[in-house]
Amino acid sequence: MTKISAIIPTLNEEIHIADAIKSLDFADEIIVIDSFSTDKTLEIAEKLNVKIIKRKFDDFSSQKNFAIEQAKHDWIYILDADERVTSEVKKEILEAVKSPNNKVGFYVCRSFYFAGKQIHYGGYQRDKVVRLFLKEYCKYEGVVHETIKAEGDLGFFKNKINHFGYRNYDHFIFKINHYSTLKARQLHHNEKKVNAFHLLVKPAVRFFIHYVLRFGFLDGIAGLVLAKILAYSVFTRYIKLWLLNKKINEN
Repeated sequence: MTKISAIIPTLNEEIHIADAIKSLDFADEIIVIDSFSTDKTLEIAEKLNVKIIKRKFDDFSSQKNFAIEQAKHDWIYILDADERVTSEVKKEILEAVKSPNNKVGFYVCRSFYFAGKQIHYGGYQRDKVVRLFLKEYCKYEGVVHETIKAEGDLGFFKNKINHFGYRNYDHFIFKINHYSTLKARQLHHNEKKVNAFHLLVKPAVRFFIHYVLRFGFLDGIAGLVLAKILAYSVFTRYIKLWLLNKKINEN
């Protein structure tokens, strides 16, 4: 019960993968589940004594749930390749699996970095995710922003992991486009329609929430850029949905 399987989902993460794996030195097993990377991700991972699984990507929840099923141990730690487990959190993880106190999983907060700067506002100050859990009681749900469905109580770690979510502007836009495509497909599957409200009002509201209501302006230019890109993510999501609906209607 005290052994841990750590899982890293990857797609072209050659910049991050080595440091991500090294930050999991507390784990008894490390699994890299890769969506057929075309860079040096797997070449680097193979040199670091980890188990590699290749699986075509369909959605985030399915990818992670598949890897969890392959894990040897009951305790699972999920690490995105752009995250790093700090020494303080490592201690909390090891203490938690020894004495979980009837918890089936644990939230950890993340310190978010963008353009070489730690972001303190814009909603990122409340960023938390379930990363350590017992696989018997927890499962991922959701297509884009997957969440853990837990059958039991969840605890909280006091310390934070580091999250280097976007290497540069191009990488940020790449991820935004990827997420917006998945979300548009989900909305299309649910037969959602697009109108002017989605294209004009919703992006503006998203900007206002992150930049004003969540104090993104206190992060200076970085806060402004993040709020603008998040607004763009909403806009492009509905453009893609409109195109998907139009294509079907034309046929």
